[in-house]
Amino acid sequence: MNHKNALFLIRLAVATIFLSHSLHGVFNHTVNEFGKSYLDTVGFAPFGIYFAWGLMAFEIIGSILLIFGKYLKLIVPVFISILLIGIVLVHYKEGWYVVGPGRNGMEFSFVLIVSLIAVTLPARKVKYG
Repeated sequence: MNHKNALFLIRLAVATIFLSHSLHGVFNHTVNEFGKSYLDTVGFAPFGIYFAWGLMAFEIIGSILLIFGKYLKLIVPVFISILLIGIVLVHYKEGWYVVGPGRNGMEFSFVLIVSLIAVTLPARKVKYG
């Protein structure tokens, strides 16, 4: 497998995670509730609902672009910002671990951030022998 195939698999995996989370919120009608009950209470009032819908729209469109490797230099920083804000608002206080020694920690966000950085790094030719 060459590096382009490997990077595609990373892009596909990360995009699938973002896409599944955003589509779950849309199809289960929880976006407004997330905006009102959470985002408004952590400082986004009175725009929590609008921010939530903007976030969902970006995650859906951005995930599709990520799968196809388009506009990575533009969308990856936004995805990383979303993850960093999630770490600050939710995961940091829960510690490092998502499961096992802890719950709801930041290790998963860390892996996603590093994966996003990896897919934007320029490929270098490696000489063997």
